[in-house]
Amino acid sequence: MRPVHPTASREPVRIGARLRASRLAQGLTVAQVAESAGLTRGFLSRVERDETSPSVATLITVCQVLSMPVGDLFESVENDLVRLAEAPLINMGGTGVEERLLTPRGQGRVQLLRSMLQPGASGGAEPYTINCDVEVLHVVSGVLELRLGNEVSLLRAGDTATFPGREPHTWRNGHDGVTETVWVLVPAAWSGSS
Repeated sequence: MRPVHPTASREPVRIGARLRASRLAQGLTVAQVAESAGLTRGFLSRVERDETSPSVATLITVCQVLSMPVGDLFESVENDLVRLAEAPLINMGGTGVEERLLTPRGQGRVQLLRSMLQPGASGGAEPYTINCDVEVLHVVSGVLELRLGNEVSLLRAGDTATFPGREPHTWRNGHDGVTETVWVLVPAAWSGSS
């Protein structure tokens, strides 16, 4: 039996977008980086578009100019997929509502919640606050009344309200049909169990 050796992937390694993003984040032009690295603008531009592959030595030089570790170009992107059918049910305290957590429980930077609000569903008669800097409420379908301070707004499908989560507020589905909403909380305000 002959040993099986691994084979190289036929997919090209795409590093150009990361190089370009690093350059732009620092406010540098292609010409500035190319000159500092001893390259032509055209060559560096083709590298950024993944139209050519630089030598290892050239790649190291470009990364040094950008103060970027070479390894950063090859790290895999963090991607946590949460399918709606598998998203955990949670309870943020409203009545007549089914809520699902659409972001991973450990995600602390942002939290996405999907709510299905039955007719008469409510966040409560008394306003409440959420421990987050920004709260975004998007109505996917249906109609929702949002009370923020002394102001009541009627949100319809497609409408979005953005406000500080620490501002007292409440909501109510005072209409006949089910209302579907998506809430975004920044930073994440809840990480408990369902």
